[in-house]
Amino acid sequence: MSSNRLGKGLGALIRPEKESKKKPSKKSIDKPGVMEVRVKDIHPNPNQPRREFDQNALEELANSIKLKGVVTPVTVRVTEKGYELIAGERRWRASKISRKQKIPAYVINVKNDAEIMEIALIENVQREDLNPLEESEAYAVLNSKFGMSHNEIAMAVGKKRVTISNSLRLLKLPTEIRRSLRKGIISAGHARAILQGKTLSQMMNAWKKIIDNGLSVRDAEALFKRSTAIKKNKTVRSFSPQVKAIEDQLIEILGTKVKLKAGKDGGSIEISYYSNDDLDRIIDLIETVSLK
Repeated sequence: MSSNRLGKGLGALIRPEKESKKKPSKKSIDKPGVMEVRVKDIHPNPNQPRREFDQNALEELANSIKLKGVVTPVTVRVTEKGYELIAGERRWRASKISRKQKIPAYVINVKNDAEIMEIALIENVQREDLNPLEESEAYAVLNSKFGMSHNEIAMAVGKKRVTISNSLRLLKLPTEIRRSLRKGIISAGHARAILQGKTLSQMMNAWKKIIDNGLSVRDAEALFKRSTAIKKNKTVRSFSPQVKAIEDQLIEILGTKVKLKAGKDGGSIEISYYSNDDLDRIIDLIETVSLK
């Protein structure tokens, strides 16, 4: 599909109104290129990028459709069986639940399966109908199957190139973590924090801590910042063996970056924290030690 065609939006693909009027069995309504199509004549797109449909949300949409109808037309193409759905499967499913006989639809002028899939992916991403992992998978298909660069994908869906690159990184997560992201157990922010892990073990440990402790994205990011800080303290700075031993002991007890600044007649101790929860944790540890 050419980028010029994509830039014009669906308008460049919709059948002219005159051609629509040639089909007497399909009632034309008050929008150019839009027709009323029987719900039972529409079948889903086998390459639909969206895989998750929340049943409760579908019921709510069905109730809305009963009252107000389908406000935004679905997008379809003509096939031998009737119509193949390209965009709007959620609206189509909800229309079936609400027992609608007909719904408004854009009928587009494309026949190539690859072109149809590209439109479906871009339409879903632009409408924010995909969960983070479905979006990543959609970008991966545009990149691998259609040869689109990260920059070309970004231009097509109206996002920054770095957003596309960061999204594609989510596919590097272990299967179990990807599954929890797809189900909404963790967010895309949590997933990006987990990707800071350099080994499978590090990523899985971070994932378990996030779920078991209900960590925020900020706290999840702090898991790796704290680990990095500890390593730097152990390898970069050097003091007298006695001061170094005390510093290492404090790092071990507090589980965070600790810096001892020794002067001629005294010094100071600097303790780092990375969130309010982290600060509370450190204070609790200090109070526990002081009570012993």
